Amino acid sequence: MKRSGNIVLITGGAAGIGFAFAERFIKSGNKVIVCGRREAKLQEAKEKYPELITRVCDVTKESDRIALFEWVMSEHPDVNVLVNNAGIQQRYHVLKTNAKEAWNYYSQEIASNIEAPFHFSMLFAPYFANKDYAAILNVSSGLAFTPMAIAPIYSATKAAVHSFTMSLRHQLEDTVIEVIEVAPPAVNTDLGGVGLHTFGTPVDEFADAIFKGLEAGKTEIGYARAEKAMKMSRNEIDETVKAMYANLKNTII
Repeated sequence: MKRSGNIVLITGGAAGIGFAFAERFIKSGNKVIVCGRREAKLQEAKEKYPELITRVCDVTKESDRIALFEWVMSEHPDVNVLVNNAGIQQRYHVLKTNAKEAWNYYSQEIASNIEAPFHFSMLFAPYFANKDYAAILNVSSGLAFTPMAIAPIYSATKAAVHSFTMSLRHQLEDTVIEVIEVAPPAVNTDLGGVGLHTFGTPVDEFADAIFKGLEAGKTEIGYARAEKAMKMSRNEIDETVKAMYANLKNTII
């Protein structure tokens, strides 16, 4: 991936993995725009990096996604890198949900993790195709390959992102658009709730490893357990999923 001189848009870029990526893009000589749902978080990010451009956007809403795209086209038409990072993770047992009355709650995961990256990719790809260089970077997960049974929708949405990214890469192979997939392991962020991810990879360690992969020109980049998951056999996947569920099933309500 071209490392400097880009105008980068990162969804969910005010904290966690998205913010770690924003930091590294800025330090590599790129202009960075981040969007997020919470104005306060965006302001905190901007206080750390005043050159950061921020925009409130709830990616679960189609109207917000279109408004963000139109704003970028109007105010920052030189954008040439899209990082689809925003995501939601919910943990539950299907026998303990009330899907009849609370489906809107659960469907937010699908809107954030599938609809948003698919929609943004389809909005920006035709525009990017006319540039000298462009890239679409989709953040999937190691759980795309070895699902965590206590987060069934999350795991399924990330598998969909992996599949979509593969198709997108083939469709755009004759264009200037580089299509990249990043598959994180468990990373110590607030994904899923504060304090749930304290056992994983430190976010800076993960981001540093990913940027080394980008510099090396890789188009599928995993790290730690996620990198191993991307190469597992079916038997290894089954055993890993079974073991994860046994260890975690008592943690869900």
